[in-house]
Amino acid sequence: MTSSEQLATVRADYDDMAEAYTAFVGEAFADQPLNHVLVQAFADLVRQTGGGQVADVGCGPGHVTGYLRERGVDAFGVDLSPELVAIARAAHPGVRFDVGDMGALDVPTAGLAGVLANYSVIHTPPDALPATLAELCRVLAPGGHLLIAFQALDDADGTSEAFDHRVSPAWRYAPGHVLGLLGQSGVTEVARLVLAPGEDPVRGFPQAHLLARKAA
Repeated sequence: MTSSEQLATVRADYDDMAEAYTAFVGEAFADQPLNHVLVQAFADLVRQTGGGQVADVGCGPGHVTGYLRERGVDAFGVDLSPELVAIARAAHPGVRFDVGDMGALDVPTAGLAGVLANYSVIHTPPDALPATLAELCRVLAPGGHLLIAFQALDDADGTSEAFDHRVSPAWRYAPGHVLGLLGQSGVTEVARLVLAPGEDPVRGFPQAHLLARKAA
């Protein structure tokens, strides 16, 4: 499958499941406090370092974008699915939500104080992951913060593994592999939270939340 075919598949899958996905994901985020720990820290760091715009890439129905804005962050959302963007706009009037590809953002280089990718890189195939992460780093200003969360591979010597996602083809990644790719763009680890496999009642996967900073 080519890159354009993969994007078209993910877009169509999420458009078809937009209402059901919205009902599930917002509730899951609200009901799982550990998912908020580094999101709150990310928001605090963005504000403490002078503020500025933050992109929630792969924002879905805008639940995390709204969470950030409630905490004083000038956040906007980007998602591949027009149906999810329409839901996000209806749920958060006056907040910017764009239809777009996280691998090719319509944002100037070094234009953002922060980037958040909450379980959105999982639909990026392994061969496209380096370029996608490089794009997230490109738009990040020096000293800016990146928070990325994903289903994790617990094999320290591995890099990626496909898994059966409910909506669209997906991969889980080894945290060390992701951090290594970010390091190639001058973005280095600040903190990490890895939820134990037993915290995932569906598949028993670890969940990685990586907070990183671009060199000043």
